[in-house]
Amino acid sequence: MPGCFKKTLFALAALVSFASFLLIVVAMGTPKWMVGKILCKTGADLVNATDPELVKFIGDIYYGLFRGGKIRQCGLGGRRSKFTIFPHMVKKLNTGLHVMIIMFLCVAICFSLVSFGFCILNAIKVPYRAIKGPAGVCLWNFLAGGFVVLAVTSFMAAVKIHHLTERIANFREIFLFVILEERFEDCFWLCVASATTHAVNVLLIAISGINFPKIKTKPEEANVTAEDIMY
Repeated sequence: MPGCFKKTLFALAALVSFASFLLIVVAMGTPKWMVGKILCKTGADLVNATDPELVKFIGDIYYGLFRGGKIRQCGLGGRRSKFTIFPHMVKKLNTGLHVMIIMFLCVAICFSLVSFGFCILNAIKVPYRAIKGPAGVCLWNFLAGGFVVLAVTSFMAAVKIHHLTERIANFREIFLFVILEERFEDCFWLCVASATTHAVNVLLIAISGINFPKIKTKPEEANVTAEDIMY
């Protein structure tokens, strides 16, 4: 049976693994990976809008892995619309890269749950196989965190290199929209936090393998007197 200290560390690692699982699920289901400002360039050019008038042509956009929305401002007031990435819009995006991001996160979810299970196992008993012990827990956390990092990096590449926001903003639009501002939103940072939790888990498992020296108490010396010898 593992000691109390190791039980506590593995129980904490199990909670961290489950927290990572929840973070990824919430991030995937929420359409707030990216937000930005979009300018209706065609509308602004038609009326030769100057700087004070450009406000009437600046709208907003937000999106996640599966859906999003935008407010189009083309001089006649804002028009709200919502959209879904699948099945139509994905044809206009880098399909392979977008699907890879989702697959990376799905694999990370699986490894997070495996890590959770192995942490519970190690908190209950000492496994007889090394792959089920601390080494296995470190492996699953390393894989889970690695796939989250791959997903985050791929999303950044889609935004910065493949101009994901611009492609989404101009999907099925007659007017041309340009991106004035874009920033990563809460759900993106939830994935970054998920990768961090796995790094914390590896640290916890490393600490659990440290053999701390036991504090030995000095035995009391027996005082033998002449009277004790006589009796």
